[in-house]
Amino acid sequence: MSVNSHLINFLSILILFFISTELVFAQDIIEVGGEGDTCLEDIQCFNRIHSDIPMTAFAKPGQTILFHTRDAQDVLGIVDSQTDTMKKPGDDWSFGRVHPITGPVYIEGAKAGDVLAFTISKIKPGRYAYTSTSGFAQDLMGPGKLTVSWNLNESYAVSEDLPGVKIPNASFPGVVTTLPNRKKLVEMLDREQALFEAGGDVYVPMTDKASPASICGPLGSGRDECLRTIPPREHGGNMDIRYLKVGVTIYLPCYIDGCGLAVGDLHFAQGDGEVSGTAIEMSADIWGVADIIKNGPDLRQGPHFSGASSLLDIPSTKFYAVTGFPIKVAGSVPPRLKYLQSAKVADLTNLSNDINLAARNALDGIIDYIVATYGYNKLQAYVIASVAVDLRIGQLVDTPNVGVTAILPLDIFEDK
Repeated sequence: MSVNSHLINFLSILILFFISTELVFAQDIIEVGGEGDTCLEDIQCFNRIHSDIPMTAFAKPGQTILFHTRDAQDVLGIVDSQTDTMKKPGDDWSFGRVHPITGPVYIEGAKAGDVLAFTISKIKPGRYAYTSTSGFAQDLMGPGKLTVSWNLNESYAVSEDLPGVKIPNASFPGVVTTLPNRKKLVEMLDREQALFEAGGDVYVPMTDKASPASICGPLGSGRDECLRTIPPREHGGNMDIRYLKVGVTIYLPCYIDGCGLAVGDLHFAQGDGEVSGTAIEMSADIWGVADIIKNGPDLRQGPHFSGASSLLDIPSTKFYAVTGFPIKVAGSVPPRLKYLQSAKVADLTNLSNDINLAARNALDGIIDYIVATYGYNKLQAYVIASVAVDLRIGQLVDTPNVGVTAILPLDIFEDK
């Protein structure tokens, strides 16, 4: 046999090897979500939390799961459907659509009482994103609102609405969750209803644009029992922790057999606090692997996560920080405390150990710094703070003045 014949045979074997490897790899991936233009048209998508939501996919432990996710307002479409023209969120979007979540996935062999370990292996951003102003401290911004449209690539987000700003890719899922059982669902419903009746800031069940409609819609079997996806809870949910990036493992409680793993609300980048109510909101494809842990960590207070310490760093060589303490003007009542109707709060100029007020003051200071130093208006600075500024607790022990710092990475400004 000639040398050429040996070479041809070798190449043929090599090609067959790669083809078979690709086929095995493709068969080992479970794809979830992506049908239809919106979550309401996708059987593998939901936007409420209820114990009766059926599983829509099945995966073995260690098997790669690809979630085709939708943006928080469900307006951009999945990654593969995006064209050269961005579908911008308008003023007519329905709050009932927030947040579309892809799943739930039944993890074979998982039993109630187990811990589910979900490790993120890859995130592919969509082409576009947006950031809107509302959220934590809208009252500090004055009248008006702003929605920033972003163009995304694998490295950065840029926007004509914020010239001179380039935000590095730090993609992560805002929502990672399992499903509660009936007992846990009732417990969460009861405590949130009690807080609502006391005047607290709570999102109670809402049937408009709810999915699955057969359970959570206006005529659904559990229409008064479907939890909103806005707050995180013990099952996970909308945690909005920017450190849940590629390489991180998230530990979630299994309340039911199969756990009901679901993912959504992908962010291209976010500062700690997500202060305007939104980050850089995008659709994305996210790959991950689920494993089962018997006798795992105690997750009664909420999920745990682990990963390389390098993921905790700010994406910048330099920063500027502002401190905040629970100090206020006499006669004023912080918005989050108005429901208590306390005359004491209004009269005091210093609230004991109030981390929320300390965070507001730190945020107010860093926004003033951005406006004065870089020339943006307050609404623009608010968006920058939401997508890039980290609000970090400095200390909780120096009573009455707990401390929060607002950390601004300076490398995001192209013209320094």
